[in-house]
Amino acid sequence: MLTFRRLTSLPALTGALVLVTLLVAGPLREVDRSLHGFWSDELTPQWTDFLDQVPNAVAGQAVCLPVLLAVAFFLACKHRTWRPILIAAAAEIGFYAVVGGLKVVLGRTSPKADDVSGRFLNGGAAEHGWYGISYPSGHASEAILFYGAAAYLIAVYAHPDTRVRARLGWAMGLIVVNSIGVAYYLGYHWPADLIGGMLVGAVVLRAIIDVDQAVVRRRTAAMWRRLESLPSNPHPSEAPSSSATRVPAPTATPTSTVASRPTTTRASEWEPREGIPTLHTAPRRSLERDPELVP
Repeated sequence: MLTFRRLTSLPALTGALVLVTLLVAGPLREVDRSLHGFWSDELTPQWTDFLDQVPNAVAGQAVCLPVLLAVAFFLACKHRTWRPILIAAAAEIGFYAVVGGLKVVLGRTSPKADDVSGRFLNGGAAEHGWYGISYPSGHASEAILFYGAAAYLIAVYAHPDTRVRARLGWAMGLIVVNSIGVAYYLGYHWPADLIGGMLVGAVVLRAIIDVDQAVVRRRTAAMWRRLESLPSNPHPSEAPSSSATRVPAPTATPTSTVASRPTTTRASEWEPREGIPTLHTAPRRSLERDPELVP
């Protein structure tokens, strides 16, 4: 049965990214060209600058990275752990390594470049600048990767209830829809660039979460192994005190038996006399073991 967990697993997301990339290299290229348009310049030219500087900037590094860092540093200081900061650093490194690496390797020209064929390996930062590395979309990747990492940290450390988790999900959905919708309306990317950007951002985010959870499970297992290796019997020094230990009362000896025994005087019981040294002997040890020394 297909569940959300399986659909968002790392193998499923990686397979979807590979499939979309192969389709964009072939059949989907003509679909991209037919669906693309500079809709903002044609329909609402007076709103183009506003859409570019405000809604489109929500998924940019200037906004999403400070949000992630603020959440990470706040949780790190509150819980006294480096884990949130490491997750934020992994998101930034993963963005430049994976998303930036795919952009440079695939080299697809954007609709604003001189070459509007939309083919892979036909552009590049040296020839066309940023317009020569349009696949996958960086804004679509950042919307899922950075805001998703912030939502993950809040869910792990703040332990919100179901209502707060639902609101985090809705906020994530609105941010993603805003990023891909505004970018498509402005005509900055081919439609397939936005789909690929969402998939590669989800792949990097899922990899970070899986690694983080694996580290947590490993630490938990190691902690339980250390607890299980502790001795089950307490040390004699940790045993209860003698006052708390009940010693069985001695069995009463019959009077007839005591009377029948001959009365002898031990050297330790001699009365001291004047001018005669007293003989001191150590008291006879009991044959029973001290209960405090019994392990």
